[in-house]
Amino acid sequence: MKKNLVTPIAGALLACIFLVILFLFQVRQTEVAVVTTFGQFTKSILEPGLNFRWPWPVQKIYKLDNRLRNFERKFEQTTTSDGRNLLVTVFIAWKIKNPHEFLQRFPQADPTIVEQTLESLVRDTKNGVLGRYAFGDLISTNRDKVRIPEVEAEMLTAIRGKAEQNYGVTVEMVGIKRVGLPESITTKVFDRMIAERSRLIRQYQSEGEAEAKRIRADADREKQKVLAEAQAEATKIQGAAEAEAAKHYAVFEKEPELAKFLFDMKALKQATEKRTTLILDTKTPPFNRLREIDTAAKVRP
Repeated sequence: MKKNLVTPIAGALLACIFLVILFLFQVRQTEVAVVTTFGQFTKSILEPGLNFRWPWPVQKIYKLDNRLRNFERKFEQTTTSDGRNLLVTVFIAWKIKNPHEFLQRFPQADPTIVEQTLESLVRDTKNGVLGRYAFGDLISTNRDKVRIPEVEAEMLTAIRGKAEQNYGVTVEMVGIKRVGLPESITTKVFDRMIAERSRLIRQYQSEGEAEAKRIRADADREKQKVLAEAQAEATKIQGAAEAEAAKHYAVFEKEPELAKFLFDMKALKQATEKRTTLILDTKTPPFNRLREIDTAAKVRP
């Protein structure tokens, strides 16, 4: 009896599973879906969950990956508003926004084909936007003058509108990954930098020479001033000395013997300051004074 019940129950379960598979389908968190009825668009499903459907061939379900994808343009040359050439790499992040529009535009839902299509849109937009900005807005030693965020925002607005309208995808992000200079421009930039540095070197050398001349001139003026002051002071001292000497000469003129005696004594002092042996005639001046001193000592009582 029990065996007879197992078979119908198992059959019923299998039938339920078959019906669930046949009439229900799941949309995952990373997916969106498009439902067609007899080949005609019925609805788009943008939220995850279980959904009812009529079995094939009445209805057909197209599931599409809705995760964010990154796409990078190759390093290509573009021209700025002031006629400078630049090499720029642009990247975008995109995902499906309108599944029906997307499926009509890309029946195979191949991301490679989508990105090949977006490539021309990104290239045209990049060239158009960068063509309105000057070279200094993208490359500058002054960070405040760099306007790359504005360029990226303008490109995002332009690409997003066209991508949603024509391809059913939304562009979430546009960025400039790398900015460079063509080899010919790089050579010119280096030549210009060398010329600028050479000009600065000449300027600094000229300023240095002018400053050196000014310093030498100031030093010469100071030297002449010090020499003049020293000469004036020397003349003053010499004049005072000559005046003082004139006083002593006046005294010596009144007492010539005293003057001669003082000069002889000064000469004796200088000759005998050090231990010196001299063999001279006692009549030789000024040593004759020693004889006079000796005679005076003998005469003294």
